[in-house]
Parts: sequence; structure tokens; C-alpha cells
Amino acid sequence: MIALVALLLILALFGGLGFAAHFLWIVLLVALALWVLGFFVGGVEAAAGAGRRRWYGR
Repeated sequence: MIALVALLLILALFGGLGFAAHFLWIVLLVALALWVLGFFVGGVEAAAGAGRRRWYGR
């Protein structure tokens, strides 16, 4: 009985970790898509450093 409970706890732990890893992959893909979108909307010059004065106010 204790082995069954331990097995269920281990499976629940690994299932939770798998869900968290899957969720983090989705967050990573969304962040990557937003970064690429900002790269193209802001222009290549802004990403190369020419637009830093605009962001930092100098």
C-alpha cells in the first residue's frame, strides 16, 4: 500500500513537472514571437543600437 502511494506521488510530481515544462515552452515561444515582432516593427536600426537614445532619453 505504501509503495502504491509513493508511486502515485512520484507520478503526480512528474506530471506536474511535465505540465510546468510545457507551459514554460509556450511562454518562451510567445516571448520569442513578441521579440521578433518588435524587431521588425522597430526596424533593424533600432535593434542595432541606433535607437538607444530614444529609449534611454539621452
